[in-house]
Amino acid sequence: MKSLSIAFLLALSWVGVSPAASVSSSGRLKAEQVCAACHGPNGNSATDQFPRLAGQREAYLESALRAYRAGLRNDATMRPQAERLTDQEIADLAAYYGARTGLTTRRATWCGG
Repeated sequence: MKSLSIAFLLALSWVGVSPAASVSSSGRLKAEQVCAACHGPNGNSATDQFPRLAGQREAYLESALRAYRAGLRNDATMRPQAERLTDQEIADLAAYYGARTGLTTRRATWCGG
């Protein structure tokens, strides 16, 4: 079985496709089409109203989307979005956002003088 997996990965690399690239591109496409409207480009929301998804742990994102889909997490916007997602789409989105770089927010400090 191990040699079959290795042969499959080698075949994919030979044709120029990697499993990570296909997951990332699938997640990217869904993210750009649907999620970016609220969560911003690359998952870096411009407002505190919507969470930043970029840089979150992949397992956490998968768990959160599955919980929204199952109704275990309630949000009037996210539940209908998650209900439409397949297991593979959830995995692809989690992989995509997990691989992005999250922006940090810096608080402005006032220096008197």
